[in-house]
Amino acid sequence: MPLVTKTFSYMVPVCTNRVGVAMVVFVTGGGLGFVGGHVVSALRARGHEVRAGYVDVLDGAALERAMRGCDALVHVAALYSYDRRDAPALARVNIEGTRTVLAAAARAGVGRIVHTSTAGTCGPVPGRPATESDGPPDRELAIPYKRTKLEAERLALAAGAVVVNPTTPVGEGDTRPTPTGAMIRALAAGRYRGYLPRTGLNVVDVHDVAAGHALALERGRGGERYLLGGTDLALGEFFALVAQAAGRRRPRLRVPYPAAQAAAALGLVNADEVALARLPMFFSSEKAERELGYRRSAIEPAIARAAASAIGAPTRSARLTRDGAGRPG
Repeated sequence: MPLVTKTFSYMVPVCTNRVGVAMVVFVTGGGLGFVGGHVVSALRARGHEVRAGYVDVLDGAALERAMRGCDALVHVAALYSYDRRDAPALARVNIEGTRTVLAAAARAGVGRIVHTSTAGTCGPVPGRPATESDGPPDRELAIPYKRTKLEAERLALAAGAVVVNPTTPVGEGDTRPTPTGAMIRALAAGRYRGYLPRTGLNVVDVHDVAAGHALALERGRGGERYLLGGTDLALGEFFALVAQAAGRRRPRLRVPYPAAQAAAALGLVNADEVALARLPMFFSSEKAERELGYRRSAIEPAIARAAASAIGAPTRSARLTRDGAGRPG
């Protein structure tokens, strides 16, 4: 299913290296989302001045006003959903919102842009971890979230942005929650009994993802993608780690993939999530490590923080956030 990206008349200057230079940075979404809140904290910790007041990503005039005087933009706001009923909102927020944000940045004279995409635009691929040189299977472009994120990424790359592609971030603060956060909540509550044994996820500490955004801002090359990942885990292993952190028994029922497909056909489980589980979703962050100085942390502490947050236990760095990704609807 090919996607067509419109020709741009609002190209921004190609991003240049800004290591050690404090910048005024506008962050879309108001820093209200799971990843966005951590990104704001990471940027401030590195000495950047962050403007994170909420502005609707479809309001071009308000965005332009908010970005006046900014050196850089981090466009992290997006809608993350596998509910097919959200397909129109996904297109509106992820595609049209990105187009509107980029045009406003050009009018405001913003010279450096980081765009938050997803690892799903790079894969998965059979038999090995996917890299930035790869792309998703064509069949997965029937999934609205993946299709709209790929189109938004192409818009950003055409405009000269640095694109970051997080894998599966986990940690504290996913309070709305995202689909990943909802899965962790269900595991922490003991509601999962089984898992798909042939699939897996690359799971990353959300703190590492936030730091990767800051590194991309400072060191990334315009027009390039950077996977921000952590540890490749079989799905059963990931479920076991979450269950252990939550004090629950690990799911032990091995569910054959055809059985999951049958359940999806009957509407018993989310069909898009089953479709995405056909291949292990493994990714390599070697490029980000080499070019940005990105580093991956051990995943167990992040899973422990995510599980504690899911069951309401306090964590030292927990923050109450919600997903402010464009506030669609």
